[in-house]
Amino acid sequence: MLRTFEKAALEAGRAIITVLREGFPVAMKADASPVTVADEEAERIILAHLARDYPEIPVVAEESVAAGKVPDIAGRGFFLVDPLDGTREFVDGRQEFTVNIAYIENGAPVAGIVYAPALGLAFSGERGHAESVVVADDFTVGARSTITVREQPDDRLALASLRHNSPETGSFLADHAIFKCTNIGSSLKFCLLAERKADVYPRFTRTMEWDTAAGDAVLRAVGGSTVTLDGTPLTYGKTGTAADFDFANPNFISWGGRKRVLEPA
Repeated sequence: MLRTFEKAALEAGRAIITVLREGFPVAMKADASPVTVADEEAERIILAHLARDYPEIPVVAEESVAAGKVPDIAGRGFFLVDPLDGTREFVDGRQEFTVNIAYIENGAPVAGIVYAPALGLAFSGERGHAESVVVADDFTVGARSTITVREQPDDRLALASLRHNSPETGSFLADHAIFKCTNIGSSLKFCLLAERKADVYPRFTRTMEWDTAAGDAVLRAVGGSTVTLDGTPLTYGKTGTAADFDFANPNFISWGGRKRVLEPA
């Protein structure tokens, strides 16, 4: 499955970079988030790969959902796709935007890829193994390196959203005596946890499942965790709840190591 994900993500990334170089208009969706032809073309490419190799598995993809195309996933494994996570970063000329593809089974992300085409770097993981992948300028795969989380150090480094920080984040860091925090966009935050470069990512503002699933799959594959505020694992495929929109995430904390996960300062 990861081979399909990789091929789809690399082709989508090539299309995104082509759009970036040629220029593009920006439209606004109903939720006031931006969308570009890069989002749409990348999703088209990814859906074609998934339909070819896994025609029986339904796909929940961000732009398709925005267009009202939502498959029935009840009691089934399914794919979650964010063709261009960090569209605002993309529009502003930043490099953190990513392509995200994940497979969900029994509510958990069990396989995923996060590809940052402007950085020439991808992360993939499934069932106990994850790796970082260097991608050349011609979109061919170079070196692969196994990654794993580090034990929670005494001097922990937190990651926070570049554009969606909150007072709750500051309170969480103070409560856990975490004094170092770096702001970064997109799902790369999960990958930095997974490759031993950071320790915790608290999120107290809105995310959707396609924003988090691929990075969460990579993180969980190497022993990290993503939990809600009551300490239970974040689940996927959340539909039909009166309290929120379908596929919306509650607040969560992602940890890069298993020790002292919920231990306050």
